[in-house]
Amino acid sequence: MPPAQPAADVWSLMADIAELTPDAPALLHGDRTISFLELIENARRAAQGLADLGVGPGDRVALWLPNVPAYPILYLACIRLGAIAVAVNTRYRAVEVADIVGRSGAKVLACAPGFRRIDFLAILADIEPESLDRLSAVVTVGDEPASVSSGIERLRRVPFERLLSRPRLGLNHAKASAPCNIFTTSGTTSAPKFVLHRQGAIAGHAQQVARAFGFTAPDTLSLSILPLCGVYGFDQTMATLAAGKPCVLVESYEIDEIVRLIERHRPTTMFGSDDMYARLLDAVPGESPFPSVKWAGYAAFNASLDDIAETAEGRGLRLCGLYGMSEVQALYALQPIDSDVAFRKKGGGIPTSPLGHVRVRDPETGELLGVGQPGALECAGPSLMVGYYGDEKATAETVTADGYVRTGDLAELDGRGGFTFLSRMGDVLRLSGFLVNPLEIEAHLQKLPGIAACQAIAVPRPDGVRAVAFVILAPGATLDEASAIAHCRHGLANYKVPLRVFAIDDFPRTPSPNGFKIQRARLRDMAQERL
Repeated sequence: MPPAQPAADVWSLMADIAELTPDAPALLHGDRTISFLELIENARRAAQGLADLGVGPGDRVALWLPNVPAYPILYLACIRLGAIAVAVNTRYRAVEVADIVGRSGAKVLACAPGFRRIDFLAILADIEPESLDRLSAVVTVGDEPASVSSGIERLRRVPFERLLSRPRLGLNHAKASAPCNIFTTSGTTSAPKFVLHRQGAIAGHAQQVARAFGFTAPDTLSLSILPLCGVYGFDQTMATLAAGKPCVLVESYEIDEIVRLIERHRPTTMFGSDDMYARLLDAVPGESPFPSVKWAGYAAFNASLDDIAETAEGRGLRLCGLYGMSEVQALYALQPIDSDVAFRKKGGGIPTSPLGHVRVRDPETGELLGVGQPGALECAGPSLMVGYYGDEKATAETVTADGYVRTGDLAELDGRGGFTFLSRMGDVLRLSGFLVNPLEIEAHLQKLPGIAACQAIAVPRPDGVRAVAFVILAPGATLDEASAIAHCRHGLANYKVPLRVFAIDDFPRTPSPNGFKIQRARLRDMAQERL
C-alpha cells in the first residue's frame, strides 16, 4: 500500500512502502519475485558499489539496459547517491551511445552483454576512445561473452553481482530538489536533447498517476512491456510501484512472449502502441482474449490503425488515449476511462495532476485560442522538467516565462476540461493558409485497396505549398497514382489533395524507446528530389 502522506523524493517513496509492506512483491521477472524490501536493500548495496567506483551527488550513470531487475535497482541506487540516471535505448548503437555517454559525461555505464544476442561490448569497442574517457567503469549485468574485443580491454568491467555483494550504503543524498533522470529526445533532425528531471517531480508524478489511474486498487498488477529507458515505460512502472503494487518486467517485445506473460500473470493494466495491440489481438482468438485487463493505455502511431480502439472494444479490451512527452513526463493526461470509445480513443485527455494546466496558442499571432481551435499546445504542472541538461538556450526556447512547456504539438481544447492531441507541429501541413493535420490525408488514402501505410508532407512549389504523399503498398499491389489523386479530390478539400503520390519500400526511421519514429524531414527532402 502507498504511504498515507505523499513522499517528497523518490527514495522516501520507495523506502516508505518497503517499511509498510516489506514482503509485498514489487518486481516479477521470469521465475523471480523481488519484494519491496529486497528492492530497497539491493539498491542500497548497489549504491555502495557505485560509490566505490567514484559516483557521488550530481554524477551521471548511463543505464543501457533492458527491462530487467538491475534497471530499477541501479536507478534507485542513483537516487540514494543523489546521482543522475541517464537512459540509453538498447536499440542504440556505437554513434548514438558515444554521443550520449560523451555529452552527458557519464562516470559509469551499465549494460547487459548477453541480452537478445546483442553484443553490447563489441558496440562499445567501436566507439572512439575519447568518447569513453570519463568512464571509470562498465557494470555488466549477466554473463559476458567468452572473449571480448581488445578495444574495451582498457575499460574496467565490474559485474553487477559484485555491486550487490557490498555492504548497504548508510549515507542518503536523496532529496526533492536533486536532479535524478535524463531522458533523451528522439533527435530525428538533430542530436538528442537531454531532458533533466528532479526527484520531487518524478516522485510526485508517480504518486499522482497511481491515484488518477486507479493503480491503488488491491488487485493491480502492471505488465511493464515498454522500455524503462523511455519515459512512457518508466512512468508506468514508477506509478505502479508508487501504489505499492507489482510490475511484471517484460524484457522482450516479441508478441508471443507478451501473450504468454499475460496468460501467466493476468495483469490488470498495460500500456503500449496501437501496433502492439493490433498484433496482440491477432495473436489471441476469441471474444475476450484478455479478460484480466481492466483497461489499457495506448498511443496512436500508425494511421492505418485508426479503428484499433473500436476493434479492441468489440473484443472486450478497453483502450484509453493518453498524452505525454519527456519534457512533461508520460501519462501527463488521460482520456476519461468511462467515456465513449470515439472520444476515449483520442490522444490527449485531462491532466493527471489537479495542478496541471494546458493552453493552446495561435502559432503565428501568439493569441490564446478557445475550445475547438487548433494551435500550439503548452503544458504546465508539477511534472515538468528542470530543463535541457547542458543546453540553456534550448531550455529558454522551450519553457515560457510563466512556466509552460512549449510542446511542439498541435492540439485543441475539448470543452471538457481537457484537450485533444492532433499531431506534431512539425508534421502539420500549412496548405492555402490552413493548418492541416496530415492524418486526414493519410487516413483517406489508406482507404484505397493495396495501400498499407501512408505519410503526407508539405513541400513549397511555385504555385504555393502543396501536399505530397508517400505510400507503402501491400504485397502484390501496384500504385495507380492518378486514381489515388482522384480519390483524394473526391473526398478532400482541393488544397489537401496531394500533388503527387509516391510508392516506396519503407519510410526512413530513427529509433526511439517506444519503437521507430518516421523521419518526416527526410521525406520532405525525398519529395523535393523527386519533384
